[in-house]
Amino acid sequence: MTRISVLLVDDHAILRSGLKSLLSTYDDIEVVGEAGSGREAIQKARDLRPDVVVMDVMMPEMNGLVATRYILEEFPETRILMLTQYGNKEFVLPLLEAGAAGYVLKQAADTDFVKGIRAVYEGNSYLYPPIARLVLDALIAGEGAADPAHRLTPREREVLILVAQGYTNSEIADILFISPKTVDVHRTRMMNKLDLHNVAEIVRYAVRQHLIDPYDNHVIKS
Repeated sequence: MTRISVLLVDDHAILRSGLKSLLSTYDDIEVVGEAGSGREAIQKARDLRPDVVVMDVMMPEMNGLVATRYILEEFPETRILMLTQYGNKEFVLPLLEAGAAGYVLKQAADTDFVKGIRAVYEGNSYLYPPIARLVLDALIAGEGAADPAHRLTPREREVLILVAQGYTNSEIADILFISPKTVDVHRTRMMNKLDLHNVAEIVRYAVRQHLIDPYDNHVIKS
């Protein structure tokens, strides 16, 4: 029997241990590796070539949105299943747009999590029912068209999140594998589009839009 190879990505080791223990009870699933950050996830994806990456959203060094984009750019056949506590549209829609094949909340039943892994491995999408409802409502309402954030490019959105988390241009350049000058270009365009004028305004905007966790240690206090 072919086993689904899974890479677990979450910055909480206890959660990864629990997920690994759960998945070990299923004969068709094998956890081949773990990562505690988005940056580590990219390297592990290169080394292990898993069928499915179970990805958290908010992590140090590099968040799940950025890591998802990089992994799928390099390995488009890899399937990404988001497993996170964040169920609001500001997180869900950009991640699905980035190529995530499924989205499950951490409070979901164990069976929903396993169903999600199997579904995305088979080439299908999987949305935890409340998330599916949220996405459908957003599509029906045409949500986002009037929101200035909708005009941001994926790279500008990444820079917005990282600036709001307190990273400098040089640190963002290292995280995104681009030059500090390029970061500055994206940062300037992002601020112009959103009519933001300083870091404090960027942080407040990101918190209001639920793009960052205000209790994250990386977030600048203002």
